[in-house]
Amino acid sequence: MSDQAQSLRQLVSAQPGGSPIVKSNRTAKIITVSSGKGGVGKSNFTLNFALTMQAMGKKVLVFDADIGMANIDVLMGVSSQYSLYHLLRGEKKIEDVIQYGPNKLPFIAGGSGLADMMSLSEAEMDYFITEIERIASEMDYIIFDTGAGLSKENMKFIVSADQCLVVTTPEPTSITDAYALIKVVHGMDNQVPFSLVVNRAGDEQEAREAANKIILTAQRFLDLDIQLLGSIADDTHVVQAVKRQVPFTAAYPRCNASSDIRRIALRYMAVPTATESETSKGIKGFMSRWLKRTK
Repeated sequence: MSDQAQSLRQLVSAQPGGSPIVKSNRTAKIITVSSGKGGVGKSNFTLNFALTMQAMGKKVLVFDADIGMANIDVLMGVSSQYSLYHLLRGEKKIEDVIQYGPNKLPFIAGGSGLADMMSLSEAEMDYFITEIERIASEMDYIIFDTGAGLSKENMKFIVSADQCLVVTTPEPTSITDAYALIKVVHGMDNQVPFSLVVNRAGDEQEAREAANKIILTAQRFLDLDIQLLGSIADDTHVVQAVKRQVPFTAAYPRCNASSDIRRIALRYMAVPTATESETSKGIKGFMSRWLKRTK
């Protein structure tokens, strides 16, 4: 990975004195991928969604923001030498903490380091924000794979982002918990838009029926419009890929689930949301909103 690290150092190379060289006016869109309950394939979706957008020419950074069950690196069969903890404590720079998965997908391992974000000193937070901004200016998307459920940490990430993709399955408990997540976040007086992804769907009809239970209920009781971004087939190749610790879009690019991911990525990039086109504030806005929720 030495050549990859060298490339990243060049990407975020700094002038004497430590000031970053501004090479792009790009503002990365901040996406959170969340779920009402665990076990719905959220992290697997995040990984393959990111890889697919990268293959379509987008620059994507994956941030494993699951405090209790960080596993993006496990899904890729990659051993993470450094994690968010080393960045938060100022022990490493951003280019040292970023690891690489298949097709050189950059990601930051999370784990217990995320809990330390709640107790950072002002100097430590300033360092963290500065380092993240160095790489964010060169990205199209930064995707936070949050934990499942309604923890305070998850809520802070979701309400601070530009958009939230909620992953559910057709199972009744998954649908109920996904709606509960949306309801709580919506009640926190924020305008983050939601999109649904139905995973492990038997067919398109089952996916649509599952999504409508959330969409119609949100319209009726929350006056909230939610779009169905797409569905992913209940494909045995996904399980096989997880056992091999290889993303299914890389291991089985022609399987049904991989085709579904491509359709979702194309649909996502083809229709910018109002937030993306009008009010997206990128990583600076994300951190500003996140800090307000932390205080």
